[in-house]
Amino acid sequence: QVQLVESGGGLVQAGGSLRLSCSASGRTFSSYAMGWFRQAPGKEREFVAAISWNVGTTYYGDSVKGRFTISKDNAKRTMYLQMNSLKPEDTAVYSCAVALRGTSVRLGLSYDYWGQGTQVTVSS
Repeated sequence: QVQLVESGGGLVQAGGSLRLSCSASGRTFSSYAMGWFRQAPGKEREFVAAISWNVGTTYYGDSVKGRFTISKDNAKRTMYLQMNSLKPEDTAVYSCAVALRGTSVRLGLSYDYWGQGTQVTVSS
């Protein structure tokens, strides 16, 4: 089992920034990739960003490209999402996830473990 805990969510004004963290613990940690997804009320889950754990290749959803940056600290088994130039449409519950095997990182079904999520609210 892998446990994931997100932190860093909150309320911010449009144009502001937040940094989300996702800490992993549990079984010997070896993953293919970690990713961030978000879900707003009444909407489907949306891919935000992902990073391959060993190589560090990054992937972004079109709606966040250029504004969000994903990074990781292997020693701390922690992934980060720096969110800049936030917009009201970024409001959602953000969840991190771990994919243990090589797969399409943009698909939620590719991930094996999920965190509980953290709320991000951007006011206009």
